[in-house]
Amino acid sequence: MISAAYILWLAYHIATAPPLAAHAVGTHAPSLVGGTLLGVANPKAWVAIAAVFASAHLSETATTDAAAKITVLTAMIILICTAWLIAGASLARLLRDPPRARIINTALAVALVGATALAVLH
Repeated sequence: MISAAYILWLAYHIATAPPLAAHAVGTHAPSLVGGTLLGVANPKAWVAIAAVFASAHLSETATTDAAAKITVLTAMIILICTAWLIAGASLARLLRDPPRARIINTALAVALVGATALAVLH
């Protein structure tokens, strides 16, 4: 119940967030260190990844299995971070336009609630 309330609260704040232009005045981009810390500070992602990797066996021997998992995980990190970088850079321009920002933020909030509902129903 609390998690559902949090998702709804988060979706509301995403849907009603002001355009980027309203935040951009007098602010600067986060540092490389700040961005890196944000990237590794997502405990949900680490738990999900650990669960998948702990339950899957890619090789018969422990050493080969660990090496294969590290290789796959490294490739996943590079691909996922590159995709987020491209998506963020593409959306940033649109999020500076108030009407488009409202549409995008509302769509993202609806997607969050929808994805959560699908996860709960399965």
